[in-house]
Amino acid sequence: MDIQFPVSFTKMSGTGNDFIVIDHRQVLVPEENQAEFVSRVCRRMFSVGADGLIFIENSDKADFSWRFYNGDGSVPEMCGNGARCAARFAFSRGIAGKKMSFETVAGIIEAEILDDGDEVSLLMPPPVDLRTGLHVDLGGEERTISFMNSGVPHAVLFLDEGVEIPVKEWGHVIRFHDLFQPAGTNANFVQPLADGGIRVRTYERGVEDETMACGTGAVASAIFAAIQGLAASPVKVTTSGGDQLTIVFDLKDDPAAENVYLQGPARMIYEGQLTAESLL
Repeated sequence: MDIQFPVSFTKMSGTGNDFIVIDHRQVLVPEENQAEFVSRVCRRMFSVGADGLIFIENSDKADFSWRFYNGDGSVPEMCGNGARCAARFAFSRGIAGKKMSFETVAGIIEAEILDDGDEVSLLMPPPVDLRTGLHVDLGGEERTISFMNSGVPHAVLFLDEGVEIPVKEWGHVIRFHDLFQPAGTNANFVQPLADGGIRVRTYERGVEDETMACGTGAVASAIFAAIQGLAASPVKVTTSGGDQLTIVFDLKDDPAAENVYLQGPARMIYEGQLTAESLL
């Protein structure tokens, strides 16, 4: 691969969803090499390791553009936790101000850095393709699932607090179920909490395992919780990693939601340089 090493990067975390972020306004990794590059440097144990990788690039429509990859080199439409990390990275580098916009596959996203700290608020694309009353067999029992695209496709299953959830097993079944083909879906397992919030565990498409958090999954889960009368905006979402995301939205009668905001921390963990040996 024709890559200009060393490649400087920042490791970031959005409520446990971790990313490698690269200032790519000057091309270091040719587009035709990016998917393979990502899949190699996102390997845990053998390289840096991450759920995904973000290239920050120039834009003539917004403050910047991002090119986002899942850890396996696939390209999703959107990632809420990654978008918050991209926003904070851009602000820290003087690429954008506290209020900014940037290009994604899902369209132009607006973000705001709150109080110059690690909290970032993101205006999400309006959710589309809301479906309820879907039935999937899990563990020998037919269960009712809801679905929406909150930037990327998400299936949502509500379970009682205290129920043991085989996230990887059930998530795999839902992710590849015929109902959600050909693109597949992410799978969210939601448990309402006594304080009015919800706990969400997510099996992510492209990672093919449970991740410590998923921003777009938290959005889908919070909106369906409100539709079912289990919560009300703003919804506090406790992630698998134990951090909290706040989802703010206006619920419509359709059912639908608009003015959807995802707020939570985006933390800078460390900076480094990738050498050619990171790909071995």
